[in-house]
Amino acid sequence: MPPRAVPFEVPPLLGLLPDAAVAKYLSRGMQSGQENPPQVALRKASTLLPEEETRWHTASIRELLERAMTRFDDNRTAADGWLAPRLHATLRMTRAEAGDGKLWNHLAMLVAPDYVVWRHKGTEIAPSSRFSGPHYTQCFSRLWWAAELFRDGPDYRPVEVACSIQDILNTTLRLDVIDHRPTAQALLAVFKGLISSGVPRPGDHINALSSAVNTAGSTLVYDVLAPDNQPLVEDLHDWIADAATAPAVHWDRLPEGPDDGRVSRTAIDTLVPLFEKLLAEAPIRRRGSMSRAEDGGDPAQEPAVPTQREGVSLAKDLPTWMT
Repeated sequence: MPPRAVPFEVPPLLGLLPDAAVAKYLSRGMQSGQENPPQVALRKASTLLPEEETRWHTASIRELLERAMTRFDDNRTAADGWLAPRLHATLRMTRAEAGDGKLWNHLAMLVAPDYVVWRHKGTEIAPSSRFSGPHYTQCFSRLWWAAELFRDGPDYRPVEVACSIQDILNTTLRLDVIDHRPTAQALLAVFKGLISSGVPRPGDHINALSSAVNTAGSTLVYDVLAPDNQPLVEDLHDWIADAATAPAVHWDRLPEGPDDGRVSRTAIDTLVPLFEKLLAEAPIRRRGSMSRAEDGGDPAQEPAVPTQREGVSLAKDLPTWMT
């Protein structure tokens, strides 16, 4: 099938676009897909990333997004699980780099505004937070961070589980405790059990457990109960440097992420029984009809998420290994 025609000029490089520029130029016409982005004004407001670094070139990202739109046009929420690991493996960077919202603004406003509309347009428009918003809401940032936080070293299979139910992306991804890799993997183990058991409306149980784990995490220190292995920083940076020669990601099999250390199985096994107990005791808040998040809508309309401390360390000082 031929690639979709792009009705605007895609810049060859990613850049940094300030929030103020998004607020100024994002129109309802863009949000509905009826207007193209004001390219000249947005490019003037942007700072391009270094051309000599292949990872900032947009051609491979654009090809990936066009493939997703073609492949999942009949089931757009399913695109998340396919795209998240492939976007992460294509757009290789550190957590510090990924924590800069200006990069995601540029991707959404100049490189792929059509994808934002395709994936998140409700009855009328795609919410502005999908173009520029928190890491757990912005169209592309939430997928990159889902892959980063839920991968097990080079293994992206847990990411597919994380993206299989929208409540995990809309609720669990916001939790501060997801910084702790054994916590993330233990939660996924419990979630996977819920999904395979055929429990009705697993999203209700996922939200309840996410709330309980976050609340308990204010008094229980998970990294003391289940210590994590120190990530292999040099291996991560080697993987990022290999972006210049890495082949394009495969459409039909998962790529390999950075081989920077797997999560301790012992640590996961320590937390799973605790989380199962928390789930058994957690009140389940049931929703009377399909949530807007499950239907591709605006997570701002979802039940309130428990108060977080900061979430994914984006507003905190990053440890050296994350930079």
